[in-house]
Amino acid sequence: QVQLVESGGGLVKPGGSLRLSCAASRTISSTYTLGWYRQAPGKQRELVATFTRGGETNYADSVKGRFTISRDNAKSTVSLQMNSLKPEDTAVYFCNARSAILQIWGQGTQVTVSS
Repeated sequence: QVQLVESGGGLVKPGGSLRLSCAASRTISSTYTLGWYRQAPGKQRELVATFTRGGETNYADSVKGRFTISRDNAKSTVSLQMNSLKPEDTAVYFCNARSAILQIWGQGTQVTVSS
């Protein structure tokens, strides 16, 4: 079973930046869609950004222009560069890999935006 491990979370002030990274425990197919989701306290998990096998990216409206997703198929990694962070970005961020028949989640990494 492939495992996804996130890193890079932490505490940052409003307007600051963080970079999240997610690595797979073994090589996963480049056909998987890789993405990031987040869940704030008391809220449902929501999509942040995805990167399809065809190279298409998709972002939640709330992060467009501030976050950038990237992937490295050779290393089976996906990253999320987060700029101009806001307090409402505070959440646990989860890495996700999915195909037509399988979905894998990471354990999550906490991002807190506070002064």
